[in-house]
Amino acid sequence: MKIATGESINIEFENNFELDDVRKILENSKGVVLYDDTKNNIYPLPSVVNGHDEVYVGRIRKDFSNPNSLNLWCVADNIRKGAASNAVQILEEILKKH
Repeated sequence: MKIATGESINIEFENNFELDDVRKILENSKGVVLYDDTKNNIYPLPSVVNGHDEVYVGRIRKDFSNPNSLNLWCVADNIRKGAASNAVQILEEILKKH
């Protein structure tokens, strides 16, 4: 049996940021697959990530309640990688590059 899970993540930065910069960082991060094309309803789903080691990230958007925050959707195969560790590793990669 294969199991994958999704997680909605809110990240608050010290400074304002550009979404294109965040997308570039995620796209170039080891173990991360940027799967984000909302115009065509393409975003991470458990059925897409089953059997993959990478973390799939999509639905990246500014959090309009805070100008220095963003929201994203993260999905990973639980057997291959735990959801909580995914959030921490993604945040660590983003912080390393800033």
